Amino acid sequence: MKFSAWPGSATKWEDLLDLCQHVEQTGWDGLWIADHFMPNRPDSNIGPTQEAMTLLAGLAAVVPRLRLGTLVLGNTYRNPAVLAKQAAQVDIISGGRLVFGLGAGWQENEHEAYGLEFSTVGGRMRRLEEAVEIIQSLFRNEQTNFDGRYYQMKNAPLDPKPVQRPNPPILIGGGGEKVTLRITAQYADEWNTWGGPEVLKHKIGVLNEHCAKLGRDPSEILHSAQALVVLSDDKEVVEAARGPGRAAIAGNADEVKQVMQEYVDAGVDEFIMPDFNLGRAVAQRKEAYDRFMAEIVPEFR
Repeated sequence: MKFSAWPGSATKWEDLLDLCQHVEQTGWDGLWIADHFMPNRPDSNIGPTQEAMTLLAGLAAVVPRLRLGTLVLGNTYRNPAVLAKQAAQVDIISGGRLVFGLGAGWQENEHEAYGLEFSTVGGRMRRLEEAVEIIQSLFRNEQTNFDGRYYQMKNAPLDPKPVQRPNPPILIGGGGEKVTLRITAQYADEWNTWGGPEVLKHKIGVLNEHCAKLGRDPSEILHSAQALVVLSDDKEVVEAARGPGRAAIAGNADEVKQVMQEYVDAGVDEFIMPDFNLGRAVAQRKEAYDRFMAEIVPEFR
């Protein structure tokens, strides 16, 4: 199993770079960056939020080993041809380490603030499918023509091409079983969603069913998952972390390793550890990542 870090993009550049370089030097496999423009709070949209593609380009130049991915780009924020152009450049700067993560988009306040059409869930999903088809074609072909409901391309080039051929791995993020997983089965090289081992086991089964209907070998698609991690010997801290909310893994080293084994058994190839709950100071986050690397990771390498 691979283990990767997910630093929050609210962190200022100097601190985020320090954290990412530390993660690389201590043996992690990858870095993942979210794609948002502002906080998702009902009271205020004010707060520092670094832009994903420029951030990734900067990391590509100064973090020389790790896989670098987006978790995930909101399709509604950019024209797919412009996005493919940006992604190809990041892949070139990184020497072929980009994972191109794309999703339908969900954060409504960003659309409202910037005048972007939010549409319905169905509308966003249909746009996502057209965009994935366009992006894959741009990566692979000299020119792309596309006449869709939402996007049109006429003799659209993409040059220079990305380093990874025929394209950087395309990751689809999301757990929708009827549409998202079908799009994943049809186009993607990797798939990601939040959730515990049972959620992943079920959804991987659904994804495999879509692959069977399309005549695709499901082993061609890698699976990744993330959850908040609370690695602690303090029973009160652990119990508090196990409350309702986002998926969380909480316990001492033996308990966390048991959950990691359940992910492996479910078919997860990569576990991604966010830093959102690891403390505000970079030193706290480094300490939490270091403990996880020392006490959990070696058993699964």
